[in-house]
Amino acid sequence: MYNLRNALSRIYAAAPKSLSYPSNLGQQAQEKLLQVACSEARQQWCWSSGTGPAPLECKPLRSIGTSTGGNQLNGTFYEFRNYIIQPGKVTDFMKLTSDFIHLRTAHSELVGYWSVEIGCLNEVFHIWKYGSYKERSAVRQALATNKDWQQNYISKMLPMLLNQTNEIVYMVPWAELGEPPKKGVYELVSYQMIPGGPVVWGKAFQKAVSAHNNVGYCTLIGVFHSEFGHLNKVHSLWWHEDGDRRASGRRRAHEDVRVVAAVRDSASYLVSQTNKLLLPTSFSPLK
Repeated sequence: MYNLRNALSRIYAAAPKSLSYPSNLGQQAQEKLLQVACSEARQQWCWSSGTGPAPLECKPLRSIGTSTGGNQLNGTFYEFRNYIIQPGKVTDFMKLTSDFIHLRTAHSELVGYWSVEIGCLNEVFHIWKYGSYKERSAVRQALATNKDWQQNYISKMLPMLLNQTNEIVYMVPWAELGEPPKKGVYELVSYQMIPGGPVVWGKAFQKAVSAHNNVGYCTLIGVFHSEFGHLNKVHSLWWHEDGDRRASGRRRAHEDVRVVAAVRDSASYLVSQTNKLLLPTSFSPLK
């Protein structure tokens, strides 16, 4: 039997301390968190009874805002990888990777590979695309037994690293992987949202991203929602012609009343936000 009180307690317990009490949440956020728990109850009843309401009773949760349902159903997901390289080893790492990346891309699709220019030092960021978890497992197994890859790359690359992290993400249904109009720089903006998922903050977040995109100073490459890693996290990847064009475009966006209104609404669900300026490598498919 689904317990609504337990569901609410679980949602609040997952929140950061600053948000872990209902009194610290805005009224709108409290109401939407309650909607999440109630929706869970409806879904749980449908799943367990087998003779409950028609599927339409549960379906709306999978199509609100940035719900990842559509892309999860077709299986496609992306893996974000971040490597921190030892100071003084970045040049060697880049040359080694450039020389042997073809051994890696023979097994799965590389979306993009960047060095972080601003936001972190001695870091690279890359995105890989998979059609299923089974495919990813097969790729990992094949690479582990590939002598050329292990001997010529992995054994030499790993000693250069200080840290590695990865994250599994889905493209949100209202976005698709875009193409840059020409060579440029990229910006990865990461948003840690309040617990509850897209059903709580999805519509407001979509409006904020769309408002920025409509100003026209940048190109939206993709919007990704975390599945493994930090939960309730969303990433937007943008293309800019250069850093100066980005700066002037941001000033223009901040003077647009539509952008200001949309961002103000979305910010009420925001816990924290970071960004990084990325430079594509010579072997990155996205330039």
